[in-house]
Amino acid sequence: MTGLARGPVVGTISIGEVLTLLKREFPDITISKIRFLEAEGLITPERTPSGYRRFAERDLVQLRSVLTLQRDQYLPLKVIREHLEDEAAESAGQPVAGTGLRADDFRPGAGKVRLTRGELAELVELPEALIGALESIGLVWATPAGHYDEDALAIASIFAQLAPLGVEPRHLRPFRVVADRDTGLVEQIVTPFSQPKDRGQREHAHEVVRQAAALLVQLHGALLRAELVRGGLT
Repeated sequence: MTGLARGPVVGTISIGEVLTLLKREFPDITISKIRFLEAEGLITPERTPSGYRRFAERDLVQLRSVLTLQRDQYLPLKVIREHLEDEAAESAGQPVAGTGLRADDFRPGAGKVRLTRGELAELVELPEALIGALESIGLVWATPAGHYDEDALAIASIFAQLAPLGVEPRHLRPFRVVADRDTGLVEQIVTPFSQPKDRGQREHAHEVVRQAAALLVQLHGALLRAELVRGGLT
């Protein structure tokens, strides 16, 4: 799809049509959120002379990337913006500024994020002391090489969003306990597959682990939602 500078842009769609297209994949998306992301400079749809937004294919691709990073990696908008800028610079053959990371670097298990404690603190906009506090209770940790990876970034980013709500590192100790218990449960589940004889069996064992972990995450979410409803908090 291509955009024109004037008139209803040929081959583009309205903000309402964008909402319809993305609602199934991102149930929490709203027109207000799309407008907010535009105000933050994360998407730049064109405008008709009457001021209506018109979204081209490239806008949909970028919006989907932003929403995916928010949903799956809990990244703050500042980090997402830097990734988009780095991708644009790299595509144009220019030096990459900022973190030097791309959206693909934040796939689970990508292993490409290597941050010092100071860099991690700066990315999530937290004091280094709070990163240290998270590490002291086992919520984040450095790799054997002394770096913090994409999981540490995701966890610290979540805490950075909880902190303004009055949440302190000590409040999150139970999450470490739950994670340990869930890991033990997953190990029990995968025990029958723990000695694979060939590559196919090993891949099946890994899939069992991923499936069990995903189901446990869904269970935690469903229980939390049920308790909030029962307590009249939603």
